[in-house]
Order: sequence, then structure tokens, then C-alpha cells
Amino acid sequence: MNRWIAGSICCLALLAGVFACQKAPLTGRTQFILLPERVDIRLGELAYESVVESQRRSLNPLHRLRVRRVVERIVAVSGRPDLNWRYEVFAGPDVINAFALPGGAIGVYTGMMRVAGPDAGLATVIGHEVGHVIARHGAERMSSGAIISLGHVAILAGMRNSDPEVVRSVREAYAVGTSVGASLPFSRQHESEADRIGLILMAQAGYDPREAIGFWERMAQAGRGAPMEFLSTHPSHETRIANLREWMPEALSHYRR
Repeated sequence: MNRWIAGSICCLALLAGVFACQKAPLTGRTQFILLPERVDIRLGELAYESVVESQRRSLNPLHRLRVRRVVERIVAVSGRPDLNWRYEVFAGPDVINAFALPGGAIGVYTGMMRVAGPDAGLATVIGHEVGHVIARHGAERMSSGAIISLGHVAILAGMRNSDPEVVRSVREAYAVGTSVGASLPFSRQHESEADRIGLILMAQAGYDPREAIGFWERMAQAGRGAPMEFLSTHPSHETRIANLREWMPEALSHYRR
């Protein structure tokens, strides 16, 4: 088992050397991604098929027109015309949510339309979700998960002759440590990066990026009672708004062009 673990770690280290040189679009952050893009695109397609089968489409023509208009403008500046961009509006007046999956499938629930406000508010949402897609955050999360899983196996293999109670305590500590210390902050990093990419995309598409602050203020009002940031996969609304103010000069430079 130890020999297998050592070999696996060596293989992952070699893969890291090959793939870690990837850069996130617009931010330039170095990324560690093991999956070929065709793999996460296929996973995104399967996930989208499942969502479409399980959710009810909205027939509201105004909602569909607005989403189509904003998606087309954001996608036009995404730098990824090769992806199969498409959208769907799902009926859910109490669901304030939207998503985008690897490969370019975008979904918006009707509850989001109530909070989005003007088209620029909706562009904040769509830009953020498109940011996740073009930065391949899903593939990056899966790659980091592979490393964390291997670490768990290595710890258990190294303690196979230890007291079972000690092993249980170490397993629990590892699970908490990797969640709070690695997985959750990593997810918050992706959310913040998608905010920044989305802010630039909406500005490039001709939407006033300053409207993004108003959108997140409305989201804060709609989402009272969210968990504290330390134990959340998303930054707090206050952190998001502070970041947006910091990035605003960059976004406005694109908007004023």
C-alpha cells in the first residue's frame, strides 16, 4: 500500500508540473488542473441534462428575452466562442439562484429575476457564472479534491497498526482541517475570482459595472441569516462589495472604452 501511495504521489507531482502552468483568464492566477477540458465539459453536459429533466422551464417570455439578451452580450466578450453556450430559465419564484456548467450551459431561476433589477444587475450574475466556466473552476476543484483524497489514504495507511480510537480522532481532525483550511477557502477564492472576471466581462459587454454593487446589496437583503464567512463556501456580501469597490477602477477602464 505504501509503495502504491508513493507511486501515486509521484504521478500527481509529475502531472502538477505539467498542468500547474495554466493561468486563469483576466486575473492571471496560476491554476492546478489535472483534467483535460473535454472531460469536465462532458461532466457539465451530463449535469445539465439532469437539471433540465428535473426542473420546470419558465414560459415567461419577458424573463427569457432578458436572459437571452444578457447571455449573448456576455458570451460575446468571454473569449470562448468555441464553447456550446446556451441558456434556460427555470420556474422557481422563491429560488434566487443561477448557475453555469462546464461547456457553457447557463441556468437562471425566476426568483433571481426579482432581485437582479435592471439588465446590468442580471449581467452581474451572468458574468459571474460565465467567469466560473472560462476559469474552469469545476475542474480545479476536482483536481484539488484528488490531492486531498490521496492525503487521507496516505494517513490511514501510515496508521494501520495504531489504536482505532486514535485513528478515528485523526480522521475527524483531517476532515475538519481540509474542509475549513483548504476546501472552503479554495471555494471562496473561486467565488471572488468569478466576481472579478464577471465584473470585467459585464463592463466589456457595455453594462455599467457600478451596478454590481447595487445587485449585491439587494442580495444581502434577500439572504439574511447566511452562515459566517469562515464556514461558508462563499464570501460574505460585505467582503464581496468591498472587493468590487477595489476592482472597480479596472472594470471602469474597460467600460469607458
